[in-house]
Amino acid sequence: MLDIAVIEEPAAAESSLDPIRSRILAALAEPGSAAMLAGRLGLPRQKVNYHLKELERHGLVELAEERRKGNVTERVYRATAASYVISPSALAAVGPDPSRSPDQLSARWLLALGARLVQEVGSLLTGAAQAGRRVASFGIDAEVRFASAADRTAFADELAQAVATLASRYHDESAPGGRTHRVVVGIHQIPDTHSAVPEHQGGPQQGPEGTQGHEPEAQQENRR
Repeated sequence: MLDIAVIEEPAAAESSLDPIRSRILAALAEPGSAAMLAGRLGLPRQKVNYHLKELERHGLVELAEERRKGNVTERVYRATAASYVISPSALAAVGPDPSRSPDQLSARWLLALGARLVQEVGSLLTGAAQAGRRVASFGIDAEVRFASAADRTAFADELAQAVATLASRYHDESAPGGRTHRVVVGIHQIPDTHSAVPEHQGGPQQGPEGTQGHEPEAQQENRR
């Protein structure tokens, strides 16, 4: 079982979002048959069996083993991953495109960057799994509490300069056999557990969505 799998096909995404099927996927963190799942979830076995076949058809569950019980063969399934994420590629033409309106101060642009990251890394994982290889990547996840909006702005300026300096130092457009990687760095306020409304502090770092805050998160990813 994979730790996480990326769903790229629209039909598979639709299947995973069905309330009953999502419950079945969660229950199949431990292998089980239709009869076992029916008992766990309090659902008719026939209904569970139908949804299992649909999930298997879309590659979200797989046959773990077959057990012979008298004249009956019991099919035991397991989820193909412990968790799933739906790639923006499943949205086809309505997926976010960060090239449409690049704006470093826009939370929506940051979200579009994140969506592209999911799509690209998901595609790499799919290809790597088929080839039996691993994906070369690197990530940073950190929290910073700023005393003021001015400090946040200064931090963002220094961060941008540091990334630009590193990129220019190591970028080699003409390197034979070189591979292009993408680096994404984002800063955003961590949502309050009691409210999703960001705290407004004003200042030059405030974007059109008012996404500035006192507890941002910086993340960096590269891809092969």
